[in-house]
Amino acid sequence: MAIWRPYDTIRVLALGLNWREGRLLASEVRDDAGRLTGVRPPGGGVEFGERWQDALTREFQEELEVTVSIIGAPLVMENIFTHEGVTGHEIVFATEIAFPPGWSDDTETLTLVEDNGSEHKARWFDLGQLDTGAAALFPSGLKSRLINR
Repeated sequence: MAIWRPYDTIRVLALGLNWREGRLLASEVRDDAGRLTGVRPPGGGVEFGERWQDALTREFQEELEVTVSIIGAPLVMENIFTHEGVTGHEIVFATEIAFPPGWSDDTETLTLVEDNGSEHKARWFDLGQLDTGAAALFPSGLKSRLINR
């Protein structure tokens, strides 16, 4: 398992919000011991000179080999967090996306493959069950923004 630490600079992220029967697609986030600590919608970092929309579609193409459509205005939020004792700072663009018709209809779990070869499992989660004990929804505050949208 690859050990991940937050960047030591502010990072801009683009995250895709995909819904199935009221459940949100999210990827597992694990600590160094492999324990599930939470979930996060798929997506990734915006590169210098890249628009967040282009970063979002690129990330889905790289990690899932699928072309997504952006179908909503972004939620923009700041996220300052701690992971394994290291502080991270992100500016997040989170927006609703759609997969091509029928693309994931028969799949309950997706495998996202990062540039470094590490894999993450993603599945659709009931929003009401996140942030209630077993798994947090990252970034912090996203759940309330989605509920109040």
